[in-house]
Amino acid sequence: MAQESPKNSAAEIPVTSNGELDESHEHGFNKDLKRSLPAGLGLSETQITSHGFDSTKDGAVEAGTFQGKNPFTPPLPSVMSPSRVAASQLAQQGSDLSVPAGGQRAQTKSGPVILADEIKNPAMEKLELVRKWSLNTYKCTRQIISEKLGRGSRTVDLELEAQIDILRDNKKKYENILKLAQTLSTQLFQMVHTQRQLGDAFADLSLKSLELHEEFGYNADTQKLLAKNGETLLGAINFFIASVNTLVNKTIEDTLMTVKQYESARIEYDAYRTDLEELNLGPRDANTLPKIEQSQQLFQAHKEKYDKMRSDVSIKLKFLEENKVKVLHNQLVLFHNAIAAYFAGNQKQLEQTLKQFHIKLKTPGVDAPSWLEEQ
Repeated sequence: MAQESPKNSAAEIPVTSNGELDESHEHGFNKDLKRSLPAGLGLSETQITSHGFDSTKDGAVEAGTFQGKNPFTPPLPSVMSPSRVAASQLAQQGSDLSVPAGGQRAQTKSGPVILADEIKNPAMEKLELVRKWSLNTYKCTRQIISEKLGRGSRTVDLELEAQIDILRDNKKKYENILKLAQTLSTQLFQMVHTQRQLGDAFADLSLKSLELHEEFGYNADTQKLLAKNGETLLGAINFFIASVNTLVNKTIEDTLMTVKQYESARIEYDAYRTDLEELNLGPRDANTLPKIEQSQQLFQAHKEKYDKMRSDVSIKLKFLEENKVKVLHNQLVLFHNAIAAYFAGNQKQLEQTLKQFHIKLKTPGVDAPSWLEEQ
């Protein structure tokens, strides 16, 4: 009967919702335990162990074996069962544990809830970008080599390719015209400069040679008039050169840059298309299906990019053709009328041609007005 007293007392230990002993009843429990312990066994010599929820001895209280002077003292029971109230509270607390949205498991320990988030590493992101760039470069290089060797297939838009070839051929021809016009401008400038010097020399001799005053004077006036008309023609030619240079080196060059982007997109499209075709020809199992799906997604993305660049090139070629016709029509009319009026000696027609195209000539020996004078 003396051995059952500790067990009955321990069974009535109140337990809080956290599975811990209620501190308000600690003093009364110590008194009951001291009464139930045999002589020679102190309270400080017992060992009470509380296990977590995962232990096989939930809510167990273990009493260590006493090694004292009285070896015949019977030991206390090693396990004391918790009360029904405590067991129901522990079960209810365990059922309240939940998993938050997103599949992240919250820690079951007491205190603040900590969610395990993945921390992005900038170095790993850069390494991933380098890896993707290297893989893309390898695929494109392999596609280019296979096309040059005649082994790989390439996507061809016959109508668009023909327009691009015509544009490149026209660009070369326009560059040749531009080079010849610049040469003509340089030679005309030298001729005008020589005529002006020759006219000054005739004028000086007409003043110093009284017997040939009229003859030197006529030649001086003629050379000065030719120099003036040459300067007018030179202004028209330089305006023609500036307009053609803008058309060739800016407008056409901008369109050709878009064409280069289109060709790069075409190579990427064919490279990923070839890669997808090779995967589809291979076996289909658990290892290859994810690769095929990923390759399909990459192929679709590059196909959309290729279609967009093809549309951009078509639109730019259309607008370039309209702009080229309009610009070259005006410049060719200007060049023809100026050359014809100059060599016909029609000074009035030459000046009207420059006024028609709003060309202002710079007076030789006169500096351009300052910005204050222009205001």
